[in-house]
Amino acid sequence: MADFEHARALLRGFKGQNYIHGVAVLPQVGSAAARLGGRAVLVRDTFPGAETHLTIIRNALTTAGVALLAESAGARPNAPRQDLARITAELGKHNPDVILSFGGGSTIDATKAAEVLRTVGGDIEDYFGAGRVTAALQVTGQSLTPHVAIQTAASSGAHLTKYANITDLETGQKKLIIDEAIVPQQPVFDYAVTYGAPPHLTADGALDGVAHLLEVLYGAVGKPYYDLMAEVAAEGIRLAVAYLPRAMQQPHDAEAREALGLATDLGGYAIMLGGTNGAHLTSFSLVDVLSHGRACAIMNPYYTVFFAPAIQAPLRLVGRIFAELGYASPALSQLSGRALGVAVAEAMIAFARRIDFPATLDEVPGFSDEHIQRALHAARNPQLKSKLENMPVALTAELIDAYMGPVLQAARTGDLALIRNLS
Repeated sequence: MADFEHARALLRGFKGQNYIHGVAVLPQVGSAAARLGGRAVLVRDTFPGAETHLTIIRNALTTAGVALLAESAGARPNAPRQDLARITAELGKHNPDVILSFGGGSTIDATKAAEVLRTVGGDIEDYFGAGRVTAALQVTGQSLTPHVAIQTAASSGAHLTKYANITDLETGQKKLIIDEAIVPQQPVFDYAVTYGAPPHLTADGALDGVAHLLEVLYGAVGKPYYDLMAEVAAEGIRLAVAYLPRAMQQPHDAEAREALGLATDLGGYAIMLGGTNGAHLTSFSLVDVLSHGRACAIMNPYYTVFFAPAIQAPLRLVGRIFAELGYASPALSQLSGRALGVAVAEAMIAFARRIDFPATLDEVPGFSDEHIQRALHAARNPQLKSKLENMPVALTAELIDAYMGPVLQAARTGDLALIRNLS
C-alpha cells in the first residue's frame, strides 16, 4: 500500500514549509494572505458546498485584517478566453495587492493569466509558450501581484505550478503558458473540500494527476532528475490507483480523499521537475468532447506503446505498481521492448474498465475524424512545441502524420497493433 508520510515528505522537499495542505487548513488562508497584502480580490468557483468553505475564507481574511474588495466568478472548464477577459477586467477595476483564487485548475489558471494581462498588457497569444511572461516583466520592470491559490479539486496541481492553460472555444484549441513567474506565492489545498466531488469528477482529476506523473517519468529517462522523478512517480501513481476506486464508491472517505490529494499534488511536483508530452498534447485538441484529465487518461496507454522501446525502466516501475494492485500479471516483469509497453498499456486499460472509465476515443460522444486532424495540426504549432520536445522519442513535425497518426487511430479503436515504433 502507498506510504502517506513518504508522500508528505516528498512534498516538503518540493515546497518546504510554504505549502498549506491537509484537512481543515482553510482558516490559515487569512494570515497567509495578510503576509502578502492587505487588499484582496477573490476569484472563486461555485459548487455544492462551496459556500461553507468560502465563508471560512472570508472570515479568515477579516480576522487577519485583509480587506476583501470584490469577488469574481471563476472560469468554466478549460479556462475559456471569455472568462479570462472578464477576470482580467475585474482585477483591473479593483487593483488589489493580493489575489486569491478558490477553485479547480481552470479558475486558478485563468487567474494566473488574468494577472499577467492586467499587469503587462498585450494579448494572451503573446504569452503562450515558455518564458514569455518573464521576458515581458524584465522589459517593463514590473512584477505580478502575489497570488494565494486555493485548490478545490484533486487534479491539475495548478496551485503548485508554472502552467496556465487557456482555451479558444471557437477553434476548440487549448494553449499553454509555461513560466516560473506565474507560480502562486501561496498554494493551499484543504483535502476536505473534495469530499463532495462526484465519481466522474473524482476520476477525471485523479487520472489527470496520474498523467502528469506518468508523462514526466517517461520524458525523464536519461535526465539528471530521473531518480527523483521515479520516486515521486512511484508514490503518486500508487496512491491514485490504490485509492481512486474507493473514493469513487465512498466520496466522504477521508483517507481515500487525502490519498488522491497527495497523489495529484505529487503530479504538480512532477510537472515542475519536467514536462508532459504526447497525451497532454493531444488532449488540447479534444476540449469540446472531453475533460482534460479524461482525455489524457484515454491517450496515455497508446502513447505508452509508442514510447515503449525508449522507456524500459519507467515501464518496469509502472508495471510493477499495476501488478501489485491486481491489474497485471507479475510475469510482466519478464517482458521487454514493445511487449512490455503493450502489457503496461493493457494494465492501464484494465484499470480504466475497473472504474467504468472510457478506454477508447470511439466511446466518447461527439468524437470524430475532425478531432484527429485537429490534433495532428496542433502538434505542429510552435506554441506547443514543448510537448514534442518532452517526448522520450524524438518526434519532429515531419514525422507527426506517420507516427502520431497511428497512435490516434489506435486510441480511437483500441487496437494497439496499429501503433508504429520509431526506430
